[in-house]
Amino acid sequence: MDFSPEITTLAQYLVGEFDNQQQALEQPAWYVHLRLWQRPISLFTEDSITLFAEQASVVNIAQPYRPRILRLRDRDSIEIEYYMFKNITKVQGAGRNPEKLREITLEDIEFLPNCTLKVATDIISPDNYRFITSPVTETPCSFNYQGNNYQVFLGFEVTNSELKTYDKGIDPSTGKGIWGALMRAYQFRKLPNNC
Repeated sequence: MDFSPEITTLAQYLVGEFDNQQQALEQPAWYVHLRLWQRPISLFTEDSITLFAEQASVVNIAQPYRPRILRLRDRDSIEIEYYMFKNITKVQGAGRNPEKLREITLEDIEFLPNCTLKVATDIISPDNYRFITSPVTETPCSFNYQGNNYQVFLGFEVTNSELKTYDKGIDPSTGKGIWGALMRAYQFRKLPNNC
């Protein structure tokens, strides 16, 4: 399928290995030093560009967490659908070991119905964009995993040089953030030669 230049560029900006070392050094009380991997994966190839995402604290790099699938779809505007894994253990470490991505099938993932983002595109200069996401609905992104209910706020903005993530866990009873980007966005830079 042919994709618009905007969605193709968005995928190029998102694919790679990212690090927030500078932010973690400047504000260690608020920001853990993280490594984030976002890799292309061959799912939904008929109408989407799909990415596998996973992150880890640099101190525990061998213990990655939050594996997820981002499905970039070009409808009237660009939307990103999020999917969770039914068995996290099966995919753990695929960010650092992309060969594991070949084993992932549609049966391994589950669509998160209220976890879709719409993407606004700002043209900075020719072939240079800034993409900013916002939730499609007012309904909180929530899901059940292993008998527990979770609620999260998802969001990011990305350019060719920086990825800011706003993801945070929400306490459903208070509506307040309990982990993640509590003060402001995590600020990642893409590491060279990691795609």
